[in-house]
Amino acid sequence: MSTHIGAAKGDIAESILLPGDPLRAKYIAEKFFDNPIQFNNVRGMLGYTGTYKGKRVSTMGTGMGIPSISIYVTELLKEYGCKNLVRVGTCGGLLPEIGLKDIILAQGACTDNAFLNIFPGHYAPIANFDLLRTAHDLACQRNIKTYVGLVKSSDMFYYENVPGSEYWTQYGVIGVEMEAAALYTIAAKYKARALAICSVSDSAFIDHELTALERERNLDNMLTLALDTVLAID
Repeated sequence: MSTHIGAAKGDIAESILLPGDPLRAKYIAEKFFDNPIQFNNVRGMLGYTGTYKGKRVSTMGTGMGIPSISIYVTELLKEYGCKNLVRVGTCGGLLPEIGLKDIILAQGACTDNAFLNIFPGHYAPIANFDLLRTAHDLACQRNIKTYVGLVKSSDMFYYENVPGSEYWTQYGVIGVEMEAAALYTIAAKYKARALAICSVSDSAFIDHELTALERERNLDNMLTLALDTVLAID
């Protein structure tokens, strides 16, 4: 087992859904998996493996922010050989037409985090095209209101009145979250597929947001989209 994941070799499927909230991982396993088995509880970061429509699949929380997801994704890829990693998280919408619970497929991820300073130049983290195309096709078939574009993986959750915040939207950034840039970068290093699928939980143009319970248990459109995407990809 690795330092932060208490699973034995073979306990984790090649395809895994990665919510930030470990309680969302528990919800996914209990709601959608047949015969789920818990493989991780280290630091309360719950992880489960089961089957979905006959396919073996896993889910595990990653915590919030680039440092946290970087630890878990590195161990999943390096120690457990995962091949398809789909973040199922929430994000803030940055366009007036994007509503709560709409889906954003992160085609690429900008960031203000120092994580990418490991490169001698400017690395551009992008989604795996096969996962992105599959998720978009499925969303269109289901008439799920979906946007494809850049997100910003921010170090700040409460970013009101931060100078330059509006700068990102001028260059096509449509949502802000906290993990996708690291997910895409680490997946590229280990030759794995990765995609961030985010449900919009709040918006610069809406005066209310989803509650914590709604973020945990009321995002089934996103979750089934992610599960059916990894089901179709192999």
